[in-house]
Amino acid sequence: MPDEIIKRSVSISGHRTSISVEKEFWDLFCQMAEDQSISINALIGRLDEERSGNLSSAVRLYVLRKLLEMSE
Repeated sequence: MPDEIIKRSVSISGHRTSISVEKEFWDLFCQMAEDQSISINALIGRLDEERSGNLSSAVRLYVLRKLLEMSE
């Protein structure tokens, strides 16, 4: 299923947590971290500091915003 939600384990400030996002969002998120030469956990940490909702939504919104920036 292409839109299957997959749970991922990540580390934020030394503690483990999980996020659940669709594979497509996760793949783009990982590519964006690589493009910035930072680790996935470092990018997750940035989002964690800035978010107001849940972490999974923050990842989706980050990917969406970056894609919109690229299309401008």
